Parts: sequence; C-alpha cells; structure tokens
Amino acid sequence: MKVTEHLAQAKKTIFSLEILPPLKGKGVQSIYDGIDPLIEFNPAFINVTYHREEFIYKKREKGYLEKISIKKRPGTVGICAAIVNKYKVDAVPHIICGGFTKEETENALIDLNFLGIDNALLLRGDPIKTEASFVAEEDGHHFAVDLVKQVVGLNNGEYIDEDLQNANPTEFCIGVAGYPEKHFEAPNLKNDLKYLKQKVDAGAEYIVTQLFYDNQKFKDFVELCRKEGITVPIIPGLKPISTKKQILSLPKFFHIDMPDELVDAIEACETNDEVKQVGIDWAIQQSKDLIAFGVPCIHYYTMGKSIAVREVVKAVFN
Repeated sequence: MKVTEHLAQAKKTIFSLEILPPLKGKGVQSIYDGIDPLIEFNPAFINVTYHREEFIYKKREKGYLEKISIKKRPGTVGICAAIVNKYKVDAVPHIICGGFTKEETENALIDLNFLGIDNALLLRGDPIKTEASFVAEEDGHHFAVDLVKQVVGLNNGEYIDEDLQNANPTEFCIGVAGYPEKHFEAPNLKNDLKYLKQKVDAGAEYIVTQLFYDNQKFKDFVELCRKEGITVPIIPGLKPISTKKQILSLPKFFHIDMPDELVDAIEACETNDEVKQVGIDWAIQQSKDLIAFGVPCIHYYTMGKSIAVREVVKAVFN
C-alpha cells in the first residue's frame, strides 16, 4: 500500500519507523532485532535508509596511497524485500542522488518495482567525507527535485531508453524531506521552502521532516508551507535522545536547536539511563502534542536502536 493511502485511510494518527541497513558483514537478523520490539504496535510502514559509496586511502609500499571504494551499509533493496516478506509491512526505500547515475537510479527503481514495492523517499543525500560540498556523479542528479522528475517519468512509462515501446509505467508514491529549521545549506527558511515547493510541484506526494525537539518550530513550518501553497501531508520526524553527548552531536550533525528545558534536564542527569528516560518522556510529550495538533503520522528515527522508541510508541499508540 502507498504511504498516501495509509494516511488517507487512517482514522487516527499512525506511526512509522526508520531503520539503518546493517554495517557490512552483519546479517539481516540485526535488522529483525531492531524491528521485532516494535512490530506488535503495528507501524504503518518502515523506511530503510540508503548509504552511498565512500572512499578510504590505504598506504602501500614506498608510501603510495591506494584509493579504495567501500560501502559500509549495503542492501537497502534487499532489506525492503525482507521486511515486506517477514512482517507484511510496507517498506519505503530511500533513493538518493549522491553516488548514483540516472541509469543506476532507474535500475534500482526497476528492481523495487519488480518486488512490488511502490513507495520511495527521494533525497539528494549528503556529501561524502572527503568533499567540502555535495558533488553529483557524472550523469547523475544534482538536486532532489530532478530525482522526483525521474520517478514521475517512470510512473508515466518514460525510461532513459527512449526507443522502448509500450514500456510499463511504475506506480511509486513519492516522498521528500522537509526541514522545520531549514536545510543547513539554505540561506533562510523562506528560500528553503521555495525549493520544497518545487519538489511538490514536480510530483512529491508527502513530506517527512528532519528530526526536531521543539514542536512549535514544526507547527510554524506547517503554517508557512500552507501559505506557500504546499498542501501535501507533512509527517513530523522524532528521535528520543538517549545519551548526554547527543545534546552536542545532534545539533552538529542535523543542524537543529534544542529547547532550553530539554538541555537543562539532560545536563542535570548523572547517568545515561537517566538521560534515556528524559528522552523518552520528552518524545512522548512531543508525540501527544503533535497528535493533538492533527498530524496524520509520526515518523520515528530508530537509528538501529529500538528500545527507547518502543517505550514512546507503547505510551502513545498502545
């Protein structure tokens, strides 16, 4: 079932999960171990992130450096198939611009279509660690809006090979990312919303937001989106804090602010167990307030760790 169908058919707020593919060398059981504690609460769909190729340099004889390609988290397409097969829950693969040509993107989408997976969250993706800023592959997409246009084309039966006759159209439901506190590369939120509207106008059917800890910023974001003519569903993304160091690392990596009340509560904790409980309580409070606000779905970022999210979901959706 498509994400938009889940949202339209739900009589109350539903929830979804986001998981990471396992590190190379780990088996699919590590995925199941993260989903099993949550499956009893009936998530509507499960997102699976995609991670691009990275490079490392290994020192060889005579001081030469050899550039070696690595992929630390493989398997998004296969993991989606495994989730659907084991849990009978819809999987939403992330498809990214970074590291892929248009043909490689088309091939991945064809594989997903063959598997009966009809959802995709389309993202530009982050630059690799050796890049100061995002660099697209040769014959790849520079922006998420171009990725949206490619998938819309496939939904219309338009493939890269223009000589194909009577090509079967796909039926992907297209999601994109939104940033209540703006994308870190945008000069301001108004400019960021302009590009978000371009993605929606190109064919995106719903928005999932970056994680945040101040609900008012999400509410203001929704209001601004509606004023810009963005009418598609907007799904808030939440992640319970679990360690004290995250009050520094999360703002750094996700370019977000944390409310004073939350920071003060975490700094007052003496152990990470205490921090975890603060994070759970805060996420429960956020979730209940967002449901009262009328969100159609809440998207929980598990980051491969489901215990805290389980406590939140149990309190809110049980």
